[in-house]
Amino acid sequence: MAVVTSIINLKGGVGKTTLTLALAHYLAGEHSKRVLVIDLDPQTNATIALVTERRWRERDQSGQTLYQLFKDQLDGTHNFNAHESILTRVSNVSGGIPGLDLLPSSIRLHRIQDKITKISDLDTFRSTTTYALREALRDIMPHYDHVLIDCPPNLGIITLNGIAISRYFLIPVVPDILSTLGVPLVLDRMADFALRAQHEIFGLGIVVSRFRPTSRLHKQTVDSMRRYAIPGIHPPIFNSIITEDIEVAEAADVEEQVMSLRQKFGGSGPHKQFSALADEYLRYVGG
Repeated sequence: MAVVTSIINLKGGVGKTTLTLALAHYLAGEHSKRVLVIDLDPQTNATIALVTERRWRERDQSGQTLYQLFKDQLDGTHNFNAHESILTRVSNVSGGIPGLDLLPSSIRLHRIQDKITKISDLDTFRSTTTYALREALRDIMPHYDHVLIDCPPNLGIITLNGIAISRYFLIPVVPDILSTLGVPLVLDRMADFALRAQHEIFGLGIVVSRFRPTSRLHKQTVDSMRRYAIPGIHPPIFNSIITEDIEVAEAADVEEQVMSLRQKFGGSGPHKQFSALADEYLRYVGG
């Protein structure tokens, strides 16, 4: 059965999608793992970083994105087909990485997420809307080693669909006050969901991203996070730290074909950091 991890933070701009994409690429590209990326974020950043915008729009118009899954919940229909919606061998590295697949998002999720919330039971989490994704992927999950879920920066019903199939969650943070403030709220919400939905989910860790080595604030924040993390209460801080790098930001450009992970994610620095992050991730999950 796949190891399923949600990548989440309630603040945008912390490198959440970049972390999801990098982990997926290195797990599939360096470790030959079968990886499915699920893009739950209506911004669709992970989607259009793995396939061209034209290919995504064709899928979206034909009902082969997650918009259709949640629209079915509103309409009482069953038009979504996960097998047909998953894009295989995605990425612009060498024409696509074997074993790296994508379940794409849609910007149209913005239109219906409030309506979905209204028909959902957010007190006991017993409504079918909370488990729509789980039911849709029931037959597909066993075919993957790892599933990585790029969650929206909120804890709404669409995000909870990802949490409901996850064994772990991973929190990327920029080492500043605003980014780290949301961590306790994520932990509280996860604990609440685990209790009321009777679903075990564990905080795998916190990953420091967009780190600036020359910033005293960044260094002090990381030191403080490590010093005051309480084992058993706070997720561990990953040893692997992702520095801020313009080449990492440019890695989202899927239109330009590249021949290697090093070329995609930029030089020896970011490449080594993401490779080490994937190694560390595998040690934690035992996969």
